[in-house]
Amino acid sequence: MNTKSTAVTLNPGQVDLALLRRIHAGGVTLQLAASTAAPMEAARAAVQRIVDHDEVVYGINTGFGKLASTRIGNDHLAELQRNLVLSHSVGTGEPLDAAVVRLVLATKAVSLARGHSGVRPALADSLLALFNAGITPSIPCKGSVGASGDLAPLAHLACVLIGEGEAFTADGQRVSGAEAMRLIGLPPFVLGPKEGLALLNGTQVSTALALSGLFGAERVFAAALMSGALSLEAIQGSIKPFDPRIHAARGQPGQIAVAGAVRALLEGSEIVPSHADCGRVQDPYSVRCIPQVMGACLDNLNHAARVLVIEANAASDNPLVFTDTGEVISGGNFHAEPVAFAADIMALAISEVGAISERRLALLLDTGLSGLPPFLVKDGGLNSGFMIAQVTAAALASENKSLAHPGSVDSLPTSANQEDHVSMATYAARRLGDMVGNTAVVVGIEAMAAAQGIELKRGLKSSPLVEAEFAAIRRKVAFLERDRYLAPDIESMKQWALQAQLPAILLNILPSHITEVLA
Repeated sequence: MNTKSTAVTLNPGQVDLALLRRIHAGGVTLQLAASTAAPMEAARAAVQRIVDHDEVVYGINTGFGKLASTRIGNDHLAELQRNLVLSHSVGTGEPLDAAVVRLVLATKAVSLARGHSGVRPALADSLLALFNAGITPSIPCKGSVGASGDLAPLAHLACVLIGEGEAFTADGQRVSGAEAMRLIGLPPFVLGPKEGLALLNGTQVSTALALSGLFGAERVFAAALMSGALSLEAIQGSIKPFDPRIHAARGQPGQIAVAGAVRALLEGSEIVPSHADCGRVQDPYSVRCIPQVMGACLDNLNHAARVLVIEANAASDNPLVFTDTGEVISGGNFHAEPVAFAADIMALAISEVGAISERRLALLLDTGLSGLPPFLVKDGGLNSGFMIAQVTAAALASENKSLAHPGSVDSLPTSANQEDHVSMATYAARRLGDMVGNTAVVVGIEAMAAAQGIELKRGLKSSPLVEAEFAAIRRKVAFLERDRYLAPDIESMKQWALQAQLPAILLNILPSHITEVLA
C-alpha cells in the first residue's frame, strides 16, 4: 500500500458496504479493533482445553468430511492442520484479481475475529499484515462448490501463511509463500488445533466475488440510467411516464427512485417541452418502462447488498466455539446458499440492465420508430453507421441471458455424499464479472448511439446534467460522420460505463448508501 493509505479499524459486525468498497478499491490499511483479541484468546483457550483433556471433537482432533470419525493423536495435530491446507490446495484457473483477494483477506480476518473460530489472534493479524503490505495470495479462480466453505481457494490463501504456495507483491511480482511471509516480517505459521480448518472453512471467496460483482453492477446500472436519458432525448420521448404519481400509485421503492432520478436528470431540458404537443401517446417499453424495469433491478441489487454485508461480517467456519459454555458445535455456516441467491438475483438484474439497454439501442437505429436517420449515419448504404455495433450489443445481451441461469439450482454431491447438497456460490458470484463487462459494452454503445442521435437533431439543448455527460462522451468518442474503425470507441465507452464520474443524482440511489449491518 502507498504512504497515502488511510488507516481503518475493523470492528466485526460493523463493517458496512462503504468500507467494503474502500477495501476492494485499495488505498486503506487495516487493523482489528483491540476489543477482538480477548474473544479470540478465549476461544483459543477453549480449544486447547479440549486437547489437554483428550476429548474428541470434530475439527480439532479428528479427520475431516467423511473422515470426521477418525481420531487423530495429539502428537499429530500440527501435521493434521498442515496436511489439511496442502491437500485442499487444488484450485485451477487464473488467479483472482487483487481487488477480490483484498476483500478475502479482510473478511476472513473479520470472521476469525468474531471469536468463534478458536484461532490465535496472530493469524488474523497476519492476514491484515499481508493486506497492508499490498501482498495478495495467488488464489486460482475455480475449484469451489460453495459449501464446506470455499475450501480450495481459501486453502491457497492459507498456504501463504504456512510458507507454501505463491503470492503477488504490490508491484505484481510473483513470490513464494515463504518470501511473502518474510516480506511482512513473520516466520511461516505452524498451525495449531483447528487453525487450518478455520482458515479453510468460510464463504469469504464467494462473498468477495459477489461484492466485486455488486460494485461493478452499481456502475453499469447508473450509466444505463444516463444512457436511457440520452436515448429518451434523442428520440424526443415522453417524460409523462416518469410522473411521480404513477410510481407512488404502485409503491415499489426502486421504481420510485429510478423515476425520480430520470426526472432530475432531465430537469431544465429544452428538448422535453419542445415536443409536449407532438401527439405521441406512448413510447416503446424500453423507454416508457425504464422505472419499472430498472427499479426492479435496483431493488434486487439492494437486497443482495444487504445479504452480502451480513455475510462479510459473519462467522462462517465450522465447528464454532462458544466460550460462554465452552462448547464446540458443528453446524453448517460454511454453506454459501445466501451468497449464491444474492449472486443469482444480481445476475438477473445485470442481464436485464443490458437487455433493456440493447432494446433502446435498436430503437435508436430504427428510423420508423426513432425519426432519426437509419443506423444514425448520413449517406446510409454507403455507410453502415451503428448497424453492426448493435449486433455486438445483441450478442453480449444474449450471452448474459445464458450466464444469468441460476447457479444456486445446481448441486453435485462431494466427499462421498457427506456433503450432498452444495450451493455453487463461487461460480454464481464469479460469473458476475463477465456479465458486468458485457453490460458495460452494451450500455456504452447505447450512450454513444444516443449522443449521435442528439447531435443529428442538434438545435435545442438537453438539461445541464445530460449536456455535461454528452460533452464527456464526446471527449471519448467523436461524432460518426462516416464509417470508421469503431472497436476503440466501443472500448472507450465500455470504460465510460464502468468509470464515468456520474451525477450524484444517480449515485445516491445505489446500494452504496446501505450502512446498516445486521450480523
